[in-house]
Amino acid sequence: MQRAIALARKGWGTTSPNPLVGSVIVERGKVVAEGWHEKDGDAHAERMALAALGKKTARSATLYVTLEPCSTAGRTGACCDAIIAAKIKRVVIGAQDPNPAHAGRAVKILEDAGIEVTTGVEEDECEDLNLIFNHWITQGVPLLAAKTANTLDGNIATRNGDSKWITNQASRTDVHRWRRLFPAIAVGAMTVLEDNPKLTARWPEEEEWSPVRFVFDGLLRTVVDRNMPKLYTDEFRNRTIVVTTPHGGLGYVRKLEAAGIEVWVIPSDSQRVPFGDFKKRCAERGLSGVYVEGGARLIGNLLREQELDYLFNYRAPVLFADQRARSGFTGLRTEKIPDAVRLTNVRHANFGDDQLLRGQVVYPPKVQVDEANFA
Repeated sequence: MQRAIALARKGWGTTSPNPLVGSVIVERGKVVAEGWHEKDGDAHAERMALAALGKKTARSATLYVTLEPCSTAGRTGACCDAIIAAKIKRVVIGAQDPNPAHAGRAVKILEDAGIEVTTGVEEDECEDLNLIFNHWITQGVPLLAAKTANTLDGNIATRNGDSKWITNQASRTDVHRWRRLFPAIAVGAMTVLEDNPKLTARWPEEEEWSPVRFVFDGLLRTVVDRNMPKLYTDEFRNRTIVVTTPHGGLGYVRKLEAAGIEVWVIPSDSQRVPFGDFKKRCAERGLSGVYVEGGARLIGNLLREQELDYLFNYRAPVLFADQRARSGFTGLRTEKIPDAVRLTNVRHANFGDDQLLRGQVVYPPKVQVDEANFA
């Protein structure tokens, strides 16, 4: 199963909105064929492995797969049918299909066909492969995940705004790996104005790739300057979407559209974009996940509206010990420990001296907003 997981990762960033899946066929204790889902619309991992085998399976053949095989025809045919036709003796499954309508269905079909089925092998790792897909299938809206990089005392910049670089090169390289997985990335207007980022995935030995790039700019402040940001002028500008409110001004909207930039004007009583409505627009577009790279105000607004689903927190062994340094999180008024936002299903990774902590965001029964700083 560990080999199947490694194979699944070969489809990193190319299968959306489909899941990452790997499969291995073993005969007489030896791996005889492998397969993985390469991209949306292509054959599934099980069919790829069976095709790679190129012969009839031995009577002792076992098929390992990271995700419960599909039991409906879809575009490429039900994998359960292919497994039965190949006379596989045993199937070992990592994670169950997250779709409640399909969960466990393949197990019954295979067992009814006389195939021995084992489930839950390396289940946590197999589920983690598809944290975006699983949320998309069960919730019907994209996974909104935020990335922060901060010091031990939770700061993302000094009091003067110096932030490059708090984390090391290995951590920053891992950020690009996650950029490649998510179909969309997002930043706030202040990040664009201060950092002028490109927001592409630049992964070693791979061609530069651009996800859909969202800029949250409720007042269209990023359009005022004559020198347009990189996001609005580079070779990937047709993948940039500015998300704003009616308070931004139609003149600026027309300016962006004339430059080839798509604009989403989402109704709002204030300059803040309602994230629930943003998620619905993403769902209509078929975007299963958005990787939010800040800044602190944007992430704070997500927390206040309880719309942040997942958090990636890179932490460097650095201390500012300065009350006026810029905090990575703001906007809530947490008076008691039980009222704190928490993470669950937490995972850890080390990048040199840096640490990554990531997990699902869990909100207290009532989130208290710091009204004095709710901008």
